[in-house]
Amino acid sequence: MRVRQENTSPMSSASLKPATMPLQDPGPTPAERAAVQAAIDACRALPGALLPLLHAVQDALGYVPAAALPLIAQALNLSRAEVHGVVSFYPHFRQARPGRHVLQLCRAESCQAMGAAALEALVRQRLGVDYHATSADGAVTLEPVYCLGNCALSPALLLDGELLGRVTPQRLNELLDTLEAAS
Repeated sequence: MRVRQENTSPMSSASLKPATMPLQDPGPTPAERAAVQAAIDACRALPGALLPLLHAVQDALGYVPAAALPLIAQALNLSRAEVHGVVSFYPHFRQARPGRHVLQLCRAESCQAMGAAALEALVRQRLGVDYHATSADGAVTLEPVYCLGNCALSPALLLDGELLGRVTPQRLNELLDTLEAAS
């Protein structure tokens, strides 16, 4: 004699919902697509085109969006994994949109010997972020750089691509005040 067991599970099959599929990647925006296509057109024929192409995309957009990787891979007959590997290997390439200003603080030996550690502590405290992050107000992205070639004027930093040397904590505070006032 067979005894039929009742389903005592708190979730009956009627209450189960199908798993939701993740949303499709929307792909690049029209502006991103245009910038990536311009970079592809300018760099495709160069020997070793991937790095110059990635630099061109970052110069145009401020970062290399994930949605651009398939376009770049297809144009250069590479896999997405190869392109992603290069983007993720080099710390120069950003994978997220930076803040309105990018502050790159030199961490090389000469700058460290001349007080860069104090600048690092100051900027991290003022912005409330660590390296590779953007302040809560979206104003400043903080990035490390491992030599700006300005050792004679250590400590050095780049602010929005402008090289500044012999930066003191007082000068850095003035720069940050200016950025906060502009925001």
